[in-house]
Amino acid sequence: MLNAITITQYHDRVLQHQSWPVLLYQESDPLWLAIDKNHFFNCSLWKEEDQARRKNVPDSEIAANKRAIDSFNQQRNDAVEIIDEVLLMQYTNIAPASDSWTNSETPGGIIDRLSILSLKIHHMAIQAHRDDADDNHRNACQLKLAKLQEQRTDISICFDRFIIGIANGTAHFKIYRQFKMYNDPKTNPYLYATIPSCAQR
Repeated sequence: MLNAITITQYHDRVLQHQSWPVLLYQESDPLWLAIDKNHFFNCSLWKEEDQARRKNVPDSEIAANKRAIDSFNQQRNDAVEIIDEVLLMQYTNIAPASDSWTNSETPGGIIDRLSILSLKIHHMAIQAHRDDADDNHRNACQLKLAKLQEQRTDISICFDRFIIGIANGTAHFKIYRQFKMYNDPKTNPYLYATIPSCAQR
């Protein structure tokens, strides 16, 4: 059964790779392929978000970062939905009890949060041990790191409880599509306004 410790250990292992973002999963399991892709795109987003805050480069480079952020964010959300679709298929033979509870967040959504937390923990740990920073900075980051680790522990417990509930029919979930309208030229008014209508052609 999928569990939080396996997921978080995998997230952390990816971040120890010297050339991250990197896709490490080599097998054909669709669930783990989607988990891997979700983490990959979160890692890619992290780097682009950092670079987008630069003030010593031409605006064109920041614009390129912003466009990459949009693309990676869409693919990150697509991977979350695939995780949920695969899990629903795995538990399709388990009928939820009449009093089963619906979680406000899907398993894929929680895995996404764990992925982002692994990134925060990884980078806060770097800050907490910086040789070129003063003690106040390192101590403040050490306190933040402890809070992030506590948060990941709590979310991991919630995830495992949820998965067990799905498996025994006491919990269930639905897939809630993200519908990122700003990425769709048919729904973003600043994009579809520039596309000639059929009457104009």
